[in-house]
Amino acid sequence: MNIDERRRKIIELLAEDNDIPVSRISEMLKVSVVTIRSDLNSLAEEGLIVRTHGGALPAFHQNIIDRQKNMIEEKHRIAKAAAELVNDGDKIMIIAGTTAVLMAKYLLGKRDVHVVTNSTLIFPYARMNPSLHVTLVGGEFKPSAEGIVGAVALKNLDQFHVKTAFLGADGFSLKTGVTADLLETAEVGRKMAEHSEKRVLLADSSKYNKAGFALIGPLNRMDVIITDNKLPKTELNLLKDNGLSVMIV
Repeated sequence: MNIDERRRKIIELLAEDNDIPVSRISEMLKVSVVTIRSDLNSLAEEGLIVRTHGGALPAFHQNIIDRQKNMIEEKHRIAKAAAELVNDGDKIMIIAGTTAVLMAKYLLGKRDVHVVTNSTLIFPYARMNPSLHVTLVGGEFKPSAEGIVGAVALKNLDQFHVKTAFLGADGFSLKTGVTADLLETAEVGRKMAEHSEKRVLLADSSKYNKAGFALIGPLNRMDVIITDNKLPKTELNLLKDNGLSVMIV
């Protein structure tokens, strides 16, 4: 288990039981108490946990923690591929979501990139990258999405025009388009698509042929779709036959 895997496991253990002793975490992960305390301090500095008297709490809503655990390797590959589409000096939008927000990690080394986002998860990565300029829209905080939504957020987004919007989805298909489970998230996605020259969808293959509650837009509105190699070849060919540009990672 490498350091990133261990720290993800610590967050999972804290989500299940925030009273779990450091000594117990040490036993379960087979590392020293000193190492666990160092991990907790690092996670707190990154904004991933909140230290309490004698313990710690995850900084994120349980829904986000559960979603982060799903297809984590695929999400990182997708996010890395998306980040490679960004050039120095680009102005971009990144929607709140467990895949899209990982892009910020892979923007390290890019210079003078300005990100407009509604994601509150982006800050730990922004701290690691001083050349990343982040504008967080105002509005209502939605804990289950770790994002800013609502009328104020939509009005804020009207003030910007960017090169590329990087969007996520709870479902995507030729039939139902790009969809989200939350109406508020779909509203933000539509607005970001409206104010960008190019739209890139980041969605792992588990989302394919699924439909969320609210429509972000038709699939052919996306200029590029980035997904993982678990998407069946027949489905990939079907998407390409319909004129869609698909990157498999």
